[in-house]
Amino acid sequence: MKVDVIIPTYKPNDTFCLLLQKLQEQTFLIHRVLILNTEETLWKKAVETYPIEECLNALSCSYSVYHLGKEEFDHGGTRLFGAGQSEADVLLFMTQDAVPADEFLVEQLVKGLTDENTAVAYARQLPREDCSIVERYTRQFNYPDMSRKKGKEDIPVLGIKTFFCSDVCAAYRRSLFEKLGGFETPVIFNEDMFFAAKAVREGYYVYYAAEAKVIHSHNYSIGQQFHRNFDLAVSQKQHPEIFRQISSEAEGMKLVKSTVKYLCSIGKLYLIFQLGMQCVGKYTGYLMGKHYEKLSRKQILRYTMNRDYWVKLWKEADNQRHEI
Repeated sequence: MKVDVIIPTYKPNDTFCLLLQKLQEQTFLIHRVLILNTEETLWKKAVETYPIEECLNALSCSYSVYHLGKEEFDHGGTRLFGAGQSEADVLLFMTQDAVPADEFLVEQLVKGLTDENTAVAYARQLPREDCSIVERYTRQFNYPDMSRKKGKEDIPVLGIKTFFCSDVCAAYRRSLFEKLGGFETPVIFNEDMFFAAKAVREGYYVYYAAEAKVIHSHNYSIGQQFHRNFDLAVSQKQHPEIFRQISSEAEGMKLVKSTVKYLCSIGKLYLIFQLGMQCVGKYTGYLMGKHYEKLSRKQILRYTMNRDYWVKLWKEADNQRHEI
C-alpha cells in the first residue's frame, strides 16, 4: 500500500527536523510527505534557523509544502485538505512534535490496517526525557504496551476509550476515510475521536498499535490544562450523540485514582498535591466548556486555546443573520 505522511506545522523547530530524519529511516517506504504549514512568513524564519530544507531534500520520497493563513487553520479542515492532495492508500497524519521511536513505526501502523474493516490505526505515545512523573504515568495509562482492536462490541467494557484515537500519529485507510466522510470541519478539537466514533458506529474498527511508537508528551501548566480542557468540553458538548450516553468524566476519575495509587507506590506523595492542582485546572476548564453557551464572547476568547475557531464561527453566524 502507498503511504503518504501528512503533517500540519506551525513554527516548526529542531524537533520537526528530527521527525523528518526518522521518517527517512523507516523500513516501510513512504510515498510522499505533505506539509500543511500555517503562516508562510513563520516557515521562512524557521527555514533560516533550522536545517529544515536539508532534511526535506534528504528524504527518499517526494514532498510538498502548502501554506495557509492562521485564520484558515482548522483541526479537521486542514487535515482534510491534506488528504485531498494525496492519492495514497493510507493517510498517515502526524504532528510536528511526534518523533518516531524507531524505524518500524510506519510498518507497524500499516500492519494494523491489515483487516479491511479497520478504518484507522494509531500509535503508542512514549514520554520525552523531560516529561514529568505525573505526565509520564498518564502516557502509560492512555497508551499501554498491549495492542487492541476496538469495535462496537467493546463499548460496554471500554466506554469512551472505545473511540479514543490520536492524530498525533494515526494511519487511516483511505477508502474508509472517504466512505465515512473524512474529518468534521469546522471543529475545535477531537477530529480524530469523532471520526473513530463514526467508524465504530458504522461497524468498523479502530486499532491501537502498541508496537508503533512515537515520542510525544507535554508538561502543561495548570493554565494550559484549563484552556485545553475547555476546548475538549466544548467539542463534547457539540456532539451529544457520542457523549450523552458515554461519559468521559468516569474515565478521567479512573485516571486520577490510578495516578494517586501509583504515586503512593513509588513514594512520591508530595506529587499528589501537584496532581490535585492539575485536576482543579482541568476540571474547572471542563466545566466552563460544558456551559460555554452561557458565556460571553469575551469570556470564551479568554478561556479557549483556539481563538481563530471562534472568530471564524461567529463571523459566519453574523453574516447569516445579516442575510436573513
